[in-house]
Amino acid sequence: MIARRAVVLNYAILAVFALIGLYPAFGVVMNALTPPGEPASFDIPSSFHWANFYDAWTQGHFSQYLRSSAIVAVSVVAISTVLSILSGYAFGLMRFRGATVLFYVFLIGLMVPEEALIVPLYYDLRHFNLTDTYWALILPQVGLSVAFGTFWMRAFFRSTPRSLMEAARIDGARSWTTLWRVLVPFGRPAILTMMVLVFMWTWNEFLLALVMVSSENLRTAPLGLAFFQGQHTSDLTLLAAGAVIVATPVVIVYVLLQRHFIRGMLTGAVKA
Repeated sequence: MIARRAVVLNYAILAVFALIGLYPAFGVVMNALTPPGEPASFDIPSSFHWANFYDAWTQGHFSQYLRSSAIVAVSVVAISTVLSILSGYAFGLMRFRGATVLFYVFLIGLMVPEEALIVPLYYDLRHFNLTDTYWALILPQVGLSVAFGTFWMRAFFRSTPRSLMEAARIDGARSWTTLWRVLVPFGRPAILTMMVLVFMWTWNEFLLALVMVSSENLRTAPLGLAFFQGQHTSDLTLLAAGAVIVATPVVIVYVLLQRHFIRGMLTGAVKA
């Protein structure tokens, strides 16, 4: 009886926090569907005006911005995942001189805020003629993501059952084979969770795009939404429609991978 009450109480608390989190999103979607002339509100409009999304798409050039964000996000996720798996495997299961010190150097990427690095980073990239290119958006975010990914994958590899690796060694598998054919398939939930987090952080990145690129063709979706907001400060329905367009890819990625994401979070992927 007590256990059942605890379960009911847990679900009630989760439902309350879910409503708190979903209500603003619901309001944005309703505003995006509000017909022209009706005041913006968090209530359900009299009729759904789907043309707001088409108007925001065409006027805000979101197809171009979404393409830039997709190029940057996919590149960062792909490069960061491979490097994080390799570095996490090295720090988690291999023994070499200076491993502890080098690992703490990696953790600096988690400790130092991006705002403290943006100015010197801009001058460094300008020195190599990389500003106003996709590389100016990809390389810094790869560095920041690998810092987190190394910490994440190191924790996963350290929690991997030793019997799994011993069985691979008995079968004659070397370190490289053990990593890619045994540990990576076994750790798919943890890896996919890391990929989802990196994708969300990269997609939502605003400051780096604002500082590093000036060409309209290279603007990412959040930066393009900011410029779109400056042009339509009084039209809340178009702004809401643009916000929904920018947020949709992240929602789709999370919905498609939510089972692996939740499984990766609950299986102790960040256990030290």
